[in-house]
Amino acid sequence: MQQANDFLDESLALAVILEPLDGAGFGQQTLFKGWTIDDVIGHLHMFNYAAGLTLESGDEFDTWFAPIAEQMKAGKTLVEIQYGWLDGLAGRRLFDAWRSGCEHTARGYADADPKQRVKWAGPDMSARSSITARQMETWAHGQEVFDVLGQERRDTDRIRNIAHLGVTTHGWTFINRGEEVPDPPAYVRLTAPSGALWEWNEPQADNRVEGTASDFCQVVTQVRNIADTSLRITGHAAQHWMQQAQCFAGPPENPPAPGTRHISTPERS
Repeated sequence: MQQANDFLDESLALAVILEPLDGAGFGQQTLFKGWTIDDVIGHLHMFNYAAGLTLESGDEFDTWFAPIAEQMKAGKTLVEIQYGWLDGLAGRRLFDAWRSGCEHTARGYADADPKQRVKWAGPDMSARSSITARQMETWAHGQEVFDVLGQERRDTDRIRNIAHLGVTTHGWTFINRGEEVPDPPAYVRLTAPSGALWEWNEPQADNRVEGTASDFCQVVTQVRNIADTSLRITGHAAQHWMQQAQCFAGPPENPPAPGTRHISTPERS
């Protein structure tokens, strides 16, 4: 699957900016819920492992996830839970384990049937959806690392996978909040990093989202508030969607407040 290669390339792009860090560097606090870079990499490593495990055996995934689900019900956060699973792994050692794990997971999915059903924390999904979700989460959590290190990410057209996920989870955003799903869904017209034009849904003059694919992906993954992008939104339904868009699983999450997620500079940290 091409999506497996895209996941690996996304991971390696993040690894490039992490490579120069020392132990203290991995302890830097990001603008995402106070997570450190270590927390980010630990989170990605644990769920990359889970994605590889469920591809091999749904029963083994269920056994692995059961205690995690119990801890979540007891009120523990995912970051708190991952500390136990990582068993002291941090800094350079965690970075090396994560990078190696990315390659292992990508290899498994590259040879998988895209339509194979795999178990997850929520509903089952296809293998293609599973590895696309791993790319999406790597890209989204990678943003807070790029931000705290003061680096601007240069996206490639592999983010089409994330944009597509953002469009296809339009209904989920509303269902997850107990709201009626607007019909028809908004027309989405995006400019790819390469300059290509990407379109989804039927063209509508009064219900549309337009702009760069990078800005759209930042909004649907909730790494930026819509006010901090250049997206052009037409129509109440489209505006309401973009104000709360959520392409990832889990309970409803609100996007960051305007101006709270940004690239760190000496004047702005």
